[in-house]
Amino acid sequence: MNKDLLTLARALCVLIVSVLFSVAQAQESGARRKVIIDQDAFGPAGSNLQAILMLLQARDVEVLGITVTSGDGWRDEELSHALRLLEIAKRTDVGVYPGAVFPLVNTQQRTKRWEQLYGKLFYKGAWTETWPAEGTARRTPYHADPYLVPHSEAGEPKIKAANESAASFLVRKVHEFPGQITIIAAGPLTDIALASRLDPQFSSLAREFVFMGGSFNPTAADNGFAAEYANAPRLEFNMRWDPEAASIVLHEPWKKITQIPIDPTTRTFFKPEFFTQISHGRAPFDAYLAQFGQPYPMWDELAVAVWLDPSIVTHSAMRLVDVDTSFTAGYGNTVSWALDAGPGLGERPVLVIQDVDVPRFEQMTLDLLSRP
Repeated sequence: MNKDLLTLARALCVLIVSVLFSVAQAQESGARRKVIIDQDAFGPAGSNLQAILMLLQARDVEVLGITVTSGDGWRDEELSHALRLLEIAKRTDVGVYPGAVFPLVNTQQRTKRWEQLYGKLFYKGAWTETWPAEGTARRTPYHADPYLVPHSEAGEPKIKAANESAASFLVRKVHEFPGQITIIAAGPLTDIALASRLDPQFSSLAREFVFMGGSFNPTAADNGFAAEYANAPRLEFNMRWDPEAASIVLHEPWKKITQIPIDPTTRTFFKPEFFTQISHGRAPFDAYLAQFGQPYPMWDELAVAVWLDPSIVTHSAMRLVDVDTSFTAGYGNTVSWALDAGPGLGERPVLVIQDVDVPRFEQMTLDLLSRP
């Protein structure tokens, strides 16, 4: 081969390698699914924060940010838990955005009045004055001050939350990446409702909406957490904290809605031996989970897992879904209809997850929380 042909051959080889590398980069970029998780990030550890860690650990996922609303605890305390988690996980590149402190309409006083009329609620999140005796410990004492941030055994974060509000961030990002962002909500839906009212285009610009909440006809499992559904099968905390927000969100023009209600979570449980297994993992937060983890049903972890790998779903159904906002015994209850039987007031089709392959889900969760 003469010198000119050799030079040409080398140039072609460089060009081919460059093109293949660019294609590989584009494929890798395209494979990374963009997601924002809206969460009542109560901690340390627990279902809320473990669900966040699963998304951070998934190699094909780009977490654009974490938005935090009150629910299981007050927003500012939850912000502190989320920020500390990111420090421990060595993921301080992910922003945390403060969301709603209070529900749109519901209040602690209204809830107490409802209980006087219709009976005691099992669990009330930040308003829970007496912790249920289910084999778990309350990490911080009850307090009515929404802006108090009690000391955490996991330490206080050095990084700060963003100055931008959750609703503003959500709206800004779907405009930046139209049709590309999945919104996963694993707490009350106040932030999502506020974003929807802030910008009428918000929901239609998202790729899809996935949420953990609601209840249809759960089968009680052999743990204290499932006992509350025996007499109130349609009542679930995330929807009950802010029913008005949930109803608003479920009437928005999303391209796709996936709901993970209580029903498939009753067969899940983060067993003590799972924390022992995680303690031998290689993730920077594994010692944190082993120290602070408590045995709960895997509520939020399942919502994330269903989105990460829909093949774990064994039963699902399309329904029209809403939340009862009347101040009656059914306040906060999940209501549903067949697709052709709704009242015709803007209800949207929802893919309701009814059951999953629990062993596969458990293994997936443990793998994600243990990998480097």
